[in-house]
Parts: sequence; C-alpha cells; structure tokens
Amino acid sequence: MDLSLLKQDIKQLIIKELNLEGRDPASIPDDAQLFGALTGVADSPTVSLGLDSLDALQLAMSIEEKFGVRVPDGSEARSIFASVASLASFVAERTPAG
Repeated sequence: MDLSLLKQDIKQLIIKELNLEGRDPASIPDDAQLFGALTGVADSPTVSLGLDSLDALQLAMSIEEKFGVRVPDGSEARSIFASVASLASFVAERTPAG
C-alpha cells in the first residue's frame, strides 16, 4: 500500500467525517498532532487539528469501516492517533498488500 496515498486518503476522511469542510487536505501536515489545542499559526513549532475524544471515536469508526482495520481503545490508541503519519502507518501495517 502506497503510504503517501494512504495519508491523503486519511486526510480526506478526517475532513469529511469530522465536518472540516473548507479545509484543504494538503494544508494538513503529515506530522500534525490530531488532538490537543487547535494551533496552526506560522510561528508555532507544531500544528494541531484540535480534535477531541468524540472526534477520535468517529475517526476510529470511519477508519475501521473504510480500511477494515480494528483500532484499539484506550492508551494503545494514543500513539496511533498521534498524527496522520502514525495513523497511516498503523493502517498500512494491518492492511493486506494489493
């Protein structure tokens, strides 16, 4: 599975499922933090989408439905949902090639 295409798919899924319409997938850095305070100021060393726990649940269900990959609950999910890149890596590792 092409990781760059997977990252793009996940960004589009985030925008669609979490009602972030008007946001360009290309404007979301692969290493942007998905959760935490909303940032994105040019001076900021990190970017965060500012998602919350309800967003995490919705996103996990969407990932499971779209990619057929079960996302674990609790503390194990923290590292998976750290960024688009970590989420894409998780999905790629559990999705059959082809």
